Amino acid sequence: MTTALPATLEPAEVPSLSASALLESLLFVASGPVSAARLGVALEMTPAAVEGLLRGLADEYAGRGLRLQWSGGMVQLTTAAEAGATIERFLGLEVTTRLSQAALEVLAIVAYLQPATRPQIDQLRGVNSDGALRSLLSKGLVEEVGRLEKPGRPILYGTTPDFLQAFGLDSVAQMPRLAEDEEE
Repeated sequence: MTTALPATLEPAEVPSLSASALLESLLFVASGPVSAARLGVALEMTPAAVEGLLRGLADEYAGRGLRLQWSGGMVQLTTAAEAGATIERFLGLEVTTRLSQAALEVLAIVAYLQPATRPQIDQLRGVNSDGALRSLLSKGLVEEVGRLEKPGRPILYGTTPDFLQAFGLDSVAQMPRLAEDEEE
């Protein structure tokens, strides 16, 4: 005996979703980081109300396989960093490429100084950083974020949401603090 399904559901039969569930759906379909203001427009809520819902979602995700990742006032739904190896195995991805020592040095400088210029990076490292910076740009860990308003208008670099995801951070505020003598 087969049961026929109705061609359409009547409005009374459609289950309503909570604002939190609708927010989760928007984050799931977003192609990248999105602002609370944009989410608020879709949900017909204020950005402050959306931020409250986002905090609630972040708490719900603690200890689960999903996380909210914040970057420059934008948020996106990501998988937990702790699940990375399992996900790579499931997807059949090659072992993640390793960064060279030079690339790690440049990435650390950009992450802590951002925005940083190539001359600033070169001065701190004491060597030319073009190759390492190109590598980080091609891997999507660093991006151009503007230009400095001084002669030559050097490019300013900052980290990307991919950087945060690769290192299992929700925001740059979670990076380890530098010792006072290292900051100078």
